[in-house]
Amino acid sequence: MKRNSRGLTPRAGLGVVMSSQRISGLISLVVPVLNERDAIAPFLRRVIPCLEEAARRIGKWGTYEIVFVDDGSTDATLAALSAERRNNFAVKVVVLSRNFGKDAALAAGMNYASGDAVIPIDVDLQDPPEIIPQLVDNWLEGAKIVNALRTDRTADTGLKRLTARAFYSAYNRMAERPIPAEAGDFRLIDREVIDVLKLLPERARFMKGLVSWVGFPTEDVRYVREKREAGQTKWNYWKLWNFALDGVTTSTTVPVRLWTYLGAAVSTLGFGYAVFILLLTLIAGRDAPGYASLMVAILLLGGLNLLSLGILGEYIGRIFNEVKGRPLFIVRSTMGIDAGFRQGS
Repeated sequence: MKRNSRGLTPRAGLGVVMSSQRISGLISLVVPVLNERDAIAPFLRRVIPCLEEAARRIGKWGTYEIVFVDDGSTDATLAALSAERRNNFAVKVVVLSRNFGKDAALAAGMNYASGDAVIPIDVDLQDPPEIIPQLVDNWLEGAKIVNALRTDRTADTGLKRLTARAFYSAYNRMAERPIPAEAGDFRLIDREVIDVLKLLPERARFMKGLVSWVGFPTEDVRYVREKREAGQTKWNYWKLWNFALDGVTTSTTVPVRLWTYLGAAVSTLGFGYAVFILLLTLIAGRDAPGYASLMVAILLLGGLNLLSLGILGEYIGRIFNEVKGRPLFIVRSTMGIDAGFRQGS
């Protein structure tokens, strides 16, 4: 069985065999950006001292890289990244051909990151980079995944906190592998886990669910979520709703199964009601109930049918996207990435 350069051995139909050997002391920070020109310089000023401290804790081989993924920005984000690259060669840039979405951008960054530990983080500084050395400490002690859990989200709006709690509660009741309710994308992921994630072929990516699904020893670090440093969020409630649908439909078939049970229950009640009407007519000589009850039954069953078709449609649409087999992202250009380092997209 041939082993790849990272020590990962694919086995068709049987999973993968892992090797725990590390290559270097490199930490890769993966930063997806979309129209974040004003946030880049403040982010680097704050994050670089934290990365330097984390590298010192690794030892004399400790070093770092910062891989920005430009997810189709239409402002001067790319120019700002180019300027920062000229000042600091630890800054590397992956430019996507258009906007593919945050999880696709994260996947692109993980594909091009070469570190033994990879840390996804947003550029808005709501997730404080000062806890990066703590993440590295837990990693050096043997954890393969170190989640950063938000203990205080008062920087977010009340509605966002409420909807987030509702989503995570519903998701964890249905999913095969629950995810920490206060975990975002900010976490440390060991190279072994990254190599497994790169083998997963899904086009609809829900990174939190994928990281939870692969397993591996996990530790948690807690922090207080801060206000956004610069720029504006690119998320609105419509995008969050679609993101939640992707999360549920890519992680569980429980919604479809629930409609199987509901259909069986409604069919049983309908059969029982039909028997009741038949007996009432034969014994008491009464006619069947009239217009009102008929309309209630039609509207109820029609609504249930349309809702169930909508749920099936969500799954079928995702099957359609998977069958097409289009790449998860398309890279237009890179800066600072070795010419021979071309990971599959």
